[in-house]
Amino acid sequence: MSEAKEARILRRPQIEAALAGLDLVALMERAFTGYSEGRARVSAVGELLFERPPGEAHIKAASVAGEPLFVVKVATGFYENPRRGLPSSSGVVILFDAATGEPDTILLDHGLLTDARTAAAGATAAKWLARQDATVIAVLGAGVQARLQLAALRDVVAAREVRVWSRRPEAAEQLAAYAAELGFVARVSRSPGEAARAAQIVVTATPAASPLLTAADIQAGAHITAVGADAPHKAELAADLIRRADRLATDSRAQARQRGELRRAPADSAMVELGEVIAGLEPGRRAAGDITLCDLTGLATQDLEIARAVAGAIACSAGCAG
Repeated sequence: MSEAKEARILRRPQIEAALAGLDLVALMERAFTGYSEGRARVSAVGELLFERPPGEAHIKAASVAGEPLFVVKVATGFYENPRRGLPSSSGVVILFDAATGEPDTILLDHGLLTDARTAAAGATAAKWLARQDATVIAVLGAGVQARLQLAALRDVVAAREVRVWSRRPEAAEQLAAYAAELGFVARVSRSPGEAARAAQIVVTATPAASPLLTAADIQAGAHITAVGADAPHKAELAADLIRRADRLATDSRAQARQRGELRRAPADSAMVELGEVIAGLEPGRRAAGDITLCDLTGLATQDLEIARAVAGAIACSAGCAG
């Protein structure tokens, strides 16, 4: 009997360096279309919730027909970690050989890949659904994901004004300063509604358990990317805002009905998947005055695409040296 092959172990500095050379939006487009065209197999999301301290762990897995690797990911979020000097998110991603089931590559990314692919997914949603003449972006939340969303948006939209809001004023000020470093003209807003009412692109990236925005906070023609509500106990958008939206989009209809903002949409609501829009199977924005809403719950196909690309880039770098 042959010996089991030894899995590669990749650590965060290697992963971070490899990410810098990748087109993450293109990877997310591939992940979304693979899922919506039926080429991907995705497991039900596993979940553990913790109260003391407050936290959560999500387990996701996916394979794609004809691909040599499949993925299993554990992502954690513990929201009191910053008080301990630790990031709130962590995790690990494992690539397996799809022919043998053996572990191929273990990526000790401590949540970096999840953060990066989520931000790239937000940029992908804006690329395909927001108006091209948008001038102002509103970001609710001021954590790592809010920063990454802004950085990713810079490359796909022309808007260069930003309104930021956070429950922690000092964090909002820090995000505004970071936005200025990225080349945005940034301003701190006093409330979520004040930020959103000024914007044509709205990104919600908080762990809120009760809605932050209502229909009255959104102007005609605006696009909303909702990132924070990836579990049934979370909600960033009021039900009247979801009903008001002219176009409801998501990464996965099945997941959104169970875990996302759109679980509170009327049962007969028409939803399109972002992968269907990218593949040309469904229209995205249909009129300039439409309000578009994209609810991102996170697909394991995204984890597969980004992990495989990172592992491949690192292997090529090592193999091509000299």
